[in-house]
Amino acid sequence: MRAVGVNVHGGPEALEVVDLPEVHAGPGQVRIRVHAAAVNPTDTMVRNGSRAEQQKIDPPPYVPGMDAAGIVDEVGSGVSTGVQVGDAVMAIVVPQGSHGAYREQIVLEARSVVPAPAGATHVEACTLPMNGLTARLSLDLLGLSPGQTLAVTGAAGAYGGYVVQLAKAEGLTVIADASEADHELVASLGADIVVRRGDDVASRIREHVPNGVDGLADGAVQNELVIAAVRDGGAFTAVRGFLGEPQRGIRFTATWVRTYDGEFEKLNRLREQVESGAVTLRVADVYPAERAGEAHQRLEAGGTRGRLVIAF
Repeated sequence: MRAVGVNVHGGPEALEVVDLPEVHAGPGQVRIRVHAAAVNPTDTMVRNGSRAEQQKIDPPPYVPGMDAAGIVDEVGSGVSTGVQVGDAVMAIVVPQGSHGAYREQIVLEARSVVPAPAGATHVEACTLPMNGLTARLSLDLLGLSPGQTLAVTGAAGAYGGYVVQLAKAEGLTVIADASEADHELVASLGADIVVRRGDDVASRIREHVPNGVDGLADGAVQNELVIAAVRDGGAFTAVRGFLGEPQRGIRFTATWVRTYDGEFEKLNRLREQVESGAVTLRVADVYPAERAGEAHQRLEAGGTRGRLVIAF
């Protein structure tokens, strides 16, 4: 069974096609014949050694990937989610050792796997699970109510775009950042106000919301630079573990999507929102497994809009 992984950490060129043994679904599990896996920034950390300390409990190869889509080809006993052999599905994957989404076949707990959105290709469907659940978790942590104001940095990215769309679906007013080139894109996602991105984005947000926003989702990893955009007593969540120093009664949280692995109902709700048109799937490009290194290289170069995908 083919997979893409690294035996030795390094740059994009370290990724190689490797052969792994076949796996089978146990009780409460399903096996997916993976046709597509999204490429995310977190995948580069599996590859480049940033997580070497955590990885050392498992032998190489280390296989990245947190998003998979494909066809169910084996269902273990006791699965009660309704997923059956032959179903087109998507899933969130928490990588460990060779257990990552960049592989032709993967076994997962059934609650991590939901039907793919009707009409979506495998390539499109694989862009939703991890990024969509990350956005969902951020909004849940912020705990805003309809009519309140949310700021989103990195709004043109996959995570940021989902935050904008999910927030609008919940009746929030959204102010989001964008480069000049991405202004139209971010507006099309539903942002009520679009400001120019940059280190001074907090002041740009305050020009429109003088008292500060009720909550901020920091997809651009600007951390301290954007805290000033939040009102006293507001909420702030970040995607790379940042927790701001206590100040002005702001409630700081870190968005760790692994806590939503197995949240079948939340992932299935995202599927429904794609089908209703509230959430859109964006694909930047598709690469075969043998060219996965090129996908990583392009991601790290920056500027992609939508997700790059590895197809098997």
